[in-house]
Amino acid sequence: MHKKQLSLRLLVSMFLMASFLGVQDMNAQRRKKKKDKNKTETPEKKKKKEKTIAELTKSSQKIDGLFTIYQDTVTGNIKLLIKKEQLNKDFIYFSQIADGVSEVRAFRGAYRGSSIFNIKKYFNKIEFVAPNTSFYFDKNNAISKSSKANISDALVSSSKIVASDEKKGEYLIEANDLFLSEVLTRIKPPRFPGSSPFAFKLGNFDKKKSKINEIKNYPENTNIKTEYVYNNPSVLNGGSQAIKDGRFISIKVFHTFMNMPENNYEVRMDDPRVGYFLTSTNDMTSTKAVNYRDFINRWRLVKKNPELAISEPVKPITWWIENSTPVEFIQTIKEGVLAWNEAFEKAGFKNAMEVKVQPNDADWDAGDVRYNVLRWTSSPNPPFGGYGPSFVNPRTGEILGADIMLEYVHFTNRVKYDKIFGELSKASTEEEAHNIFTHKDNHMFCSAGHLMHENTMFGKTVLAASGASDLEMEGMKREAMKALIMHEVGHTLGLNHNMKASQLFSPEQLANADFIEGKCLTGSVMDYAAINLTLDRSKQGQFYDTAVGPYDVWAIQYGYTPFNNDSERKALLAQSTKPELIFGNDADDMRAPGKAIDPRVMIGDLSNDQITYSIDRIKLANNIMKDIKSRFSNEGETYEELRNAYFILSGQAATAGGVISRFIGGVYVDRSVIGQEGGTQPYTPVSLEDQKRAMNALKTYVFAPNAFKAPADLYNYLARQRRGYNFFGGPEDPKIHAQVLRYQKNVLNHILHRNTLQRITDSELYGNEYTLSAFMTDLNNAIFKADLYKNVNSFRQNLQTEYTKMLLNMVVGKKSKGYTNAAKAMALYNLNKIKSWVSNGTGNISTKAHKNQLKLLINNSLKEVK
Repeated sequence: MHKKQLSLRLLVSMFLMASFLGVQDMNAQRRKKKKDKNKTETPEKKKKKEKTIAELTKSSQKIDGLFTIYQDTVTGNIKLLIKKEQLNKDFIYFSQIADGVSEVRAFRGAYRGSSIFNIKKYFNKIEFVAPNTSFYFDKNNAISKSSKANISDALVSSSKIVASDEKKGEYLIEANDLFLSEVLTRIKPPRFPGSSPFAFKLGNFDKKKSKINEIKNYPENTNIKTEYVYNNPSVLNGGSQAIKDGRFISIKVFHTFMNMPENNYEVRMDDPRVGYFLTSTNDMTSTKAVNYRDFINRWRLVKKNPELAISEPVKPITWWIENSTPVEFIQTIKEGVLAWNEAFEKAGFKNAMEVKVQPNDADWDAGDVRYNVLRWTSSPNPPFGGYGPSFVNPRTGEILGADIMLEYVHFTNRVKYDKIFGELSKASTEEEAHNIFTHKDNHMFCSAGHLMHENTMFGKTVLAASGASDLEMEGMKREAMKALIMHEVGHTLGLNHNMKASQLFSPEQLANADFIEGKCLTGSVMDYAAINLTLDRSKQGQFYDTAVGPYDVWAIQYGYTPFNNDSERKALLAQSTKPELIFGNDADDMRAPGKAIDPRVMIGDLSNDQITYSIDRIKLANNIMKDIKSRFSNEGETYEELRNAYFILSGQAATAGGVISRFIGGVYVDRSVIGQEGGTQPYTPVSLEDQKRAMNALKTYVFAPNAFKAPADLYNYLARQRRGYNFFGGPEDPKIHAQVLRYQKNVLNHILHRNTLQRITDSELYGNEYTLSAFMTDLNNAIFKADLYKNVNSFRQNLQTEYTKMLLNMVVGKKSKGYTNAAKAMALYNLNKIKSWVSNGTGNISTKAHKNQLKLLINNSLKEVK
């Protein structure tokens, strides 16, 4: 009984256990099935599907061309399509200002330069890279394997690929960041240490306001016009009237991507005896004393018939006259452009230049790089008179396009001469003067238009005062325009300035109307020469260049003749020693105090006797000055024209004084090569006779008690025309003493410049006979002796005080360390002389007060020396 009960309990327990385990197993199976079922019913989350190029551009307008662009029709945003065959290939990027403001030198037509760029694919990114093209390595030299060492390329932009089509080899990127930023070209100028916080400046780039204005696409180039907006909420200087609101400035920029030109262009190397703009490279595998490998900038001209001595080109250089050009100017402009065909014929090309007029219904903009355009603006603050930039292939120097910008205001009588002349005359160092003529990319602005305007205003004043006819006046202005056009076209052909070319004719020849008729008055239209005005008005002939000069013809021959061999090229260059072919450019010119050494390389001069011609210029200005009150006082009008005439005449006399001053301490430069027939030694000091002539001229016409003297009854009438509150910033009275002192200081700044004084001493070692002691003694005498025992007038008091301060600065001033010991010794010697002179106690009360002031100034300053 007991055993049976135990067995039954065990059996029940086993059954219950089995049942429990079965239930557990069934539940587990159910959960597993449910889980498996859920797996089946809820598939794994799929990866996000990448959108195709078509999907990302479905709401965009497709604009085909060199680079396909998609522009969203709702937002205006753009995307750029890059093709596989465009990767790792050279293209050219070029930009220019479509419209802007002159305050930051971003004005209509301003070229910003060109550069090579490649497009590279880096994993999921597209990169724009600008390679450094400044260096050359001969691939046959083993050192070329290190061609990338310590040379930096520019990774300009890196953009993520937003869609691609591997089969077609296409990659799509967002392009707003590329074009709506300063990545491709810098517009906002940098702020230098010491810059005035009150100077005008652009604000911060406003990406939200900036936009794409226009897209034009062609098979060989892609053009995008953007509007850059800058915000400056706390502006201190709002700029001129040309700017509506200084807080919000818009600069419009053309961006151009171009295919690399065909590679059959033949480069031409530079030679220092002729002046072309350069594409500079350094040959890093050369072992020569200089490793320059520079290409001149020139157009690709190829003869249609190579076997002919003179042939038309396959593709001429075509110029378009913009439809904004005043109709009365068109014929003169055409003549100025086509005048260069004379030079090209000597180089073997007939009709190399051609001119067309842009139709009023033209479907292309004057800023289109496919057209070379003579363009016009009438700016409130004209940055130039004429400006002839070009852009090139940075690998070869081939000119790919050019424009000429002309300012209408420079053919009017509206710009005030005292402002034009004053800017440069106030520059006391070569650095300051360089900044006046240089824009942000360190390319020289052409100031020929400014100088031409000054000359023409002088011509108009002289002709009006001489009772010239309207016909003669109009003829003079047409000659001026033609000369300016020829000058600016010369720049677009690759030529830089030749400031040495004014030496072609003598003063007597320039005063012979029959002799100079139809000629270039200088060796080159690329000079900044003075207007030809004769002291004897009965001998007046041509005023300006009306043809290209002998240097221009020779330079075009060098740049464009298809030489058969190197001997022909060398034979042409051997002619550089001819007097009519001498050359010196901006780097050599002496327009700024202390800059350069050769007085023949100067602006505002004329003839091969600059001293005589400049003296005649001063005499002419002084003669005309006597009668301007009656000649330029028209009943019912204000005195603005009379005031202009005064500043024009006195300013021209001051310019002539500056020309004369450059002969003191001057050294003539000859750049002929060793053994060249007709060549001389590189450096030859100006003769003692000419330096003494120059010193005597300065004594008589710049430093004398009556220098820059006007009729006494004229000063009362030098009144500006009132306009609203235009005198709010200061008193309106004419600042005559300050003006005359500025003219005199411009001369003193040069002849007492540390470079000039050092050169006088150094050149005594190689032929200079006008010693430092002789010059400094003559200068002291010129400024003091004429009125040593007389009353000293107010102009001379100003001059003597300023001169004494300059001598003191040489001895004890901040810049005294820059002067040689010999210069400081002579300055101290002159100061002691002055001290003894001003101790004589003669003169009226004003003179005695002046002399006491000079004595006290010298005594107090020289205490430091003792």
